[in-house]
Amino acid sequence: MRTMAAGTTSQLSCFSAMNHHLHLSRRPSLLCKSTLRPKSLSILAMSLESGSKTKISASYTGDASPANSDPILDDDQVVQPKRAAKIHDFCFGIPFGGMVLSGGLLGFVFTRNPATLGSGILFGGALLALSIFSLKIWRQGKSSLPFIVGQAALAAVLLWKNLQTYAVTKKVFPTGFYAAVSAAMICFYSYVVLSGGNPPPKKLKTSATVAS
Repeated sequence: MRTMAAGTTSQLSCFSAMNHHLHLSRRPSLLCKSTLRPKSLSILAMSLESGSKTKISASYTGDASPANSDPILDDDQVVQPKRAAKIHDFCFGIPFGGMVLSGGLLGFVFTRNPATLGSGILFGGALLALSIFSLKIWRQGKSSLPFIVGQAALAAVLLWKNLQTYAVTKKVFPTGFYAAVSAAMICFYSYVVLSGGNPPPKKLKTSATVAS
């Protein structure tokens, strides 16, 4: 009996020692798990914060890109088209001056009247000169408004002179014809002046569109 009790006590002591050893071996693993858990949580929190930051920065850049792609233009930067007539003054001014000049020469040939020759050379030559100067100034891209006004003034003088002659002679040709043409040219010059002058040359138009 004593030997059996001693055997059981030795077995119990052995089991208790093994249990104590197992309990000690499990405790470091638990400590390691407990120590590793805060680190893993901190790493997870840092990754979530970095992901949210990248999402916020991407949303900011996405919102800011349309503002950069669509700049707001000031009123000074917008190129406004210049008002101008549809036709140039010299397109009709040169033929008108040539007609007056040739009419004075033909009138002198048929009537031998120096007044007819003088008025034809004076008014026709002046109209031709103003029209040619207007053409040259227009090619340089400058305003030819003074030359247009000068042609309109000469056309008004011709209208007044031919009306006086028509009132005396009652001849439709050439005085009545010249009076009607002079009135039509006054209307044409007035249209060009009120429209803003001659339209710019094509070269200047293309350069203005490229610059804009």
